Amino acid sequence: MAPSRAVVRVAARVILADAKDRVLLYRAPRAARNGGHAWFTPGGGLHPGEAPAAAAARELREEIGYRVGPDALGPAVALNAGLWVRDDGVLMRSEHHFFFHRVPDLEINTSGMEDYERSQLDAFRWWSLDELRATTEQILPFHLPDLTERLLNADIPTEPVFMSWDRAD
Repeated sequence: MAPSRAVVRVAARVILADAKDRVLLYRAPRAARNGGHAWFTPGGGLHPGEAPAAAAARELREEIGYRVGPDALGPAVALNAGLWVRDDGVLMRSEHHFFFHRVPDLEINTSGMEDYERSQLDAFRWWSLDELRATTEQILPFHLPDLTERLLNADIPTEPVFMSWDRAD
């Protein structure tokens, strides 16, 4: 199928780091044929007319109970996009805007999740950079550890960097 026939889904995600330089990820099924499970940064799809930073802030509130204003997230630090096929055979093109934000100690509160999110997300975990690099579990996006290391070292890009969609990129 040609990319022009793909259903486009724009999302905003947050690389959320705590005071111990760990990054919060959640585990959910990969919504792709034979995808299994993967670990993802918090975030989700934009509502019609919603700006990426506003969506990122909304998703943090819904998924983990953390309230932050869109302006506090700053500009996107990374982008990625790619094609994949949903379990029902629909060709998708996902476009992700990634933001970076540090938090103090944070207690995760999932009471604001939508029913669909609650049915899909089965675990949350704080990951150290060493754990991200060493795990055999699937972490998405694939090159998250490299960007995370840069961000944790306060090397915040002035323009969003492009992260490849898969290991072959």
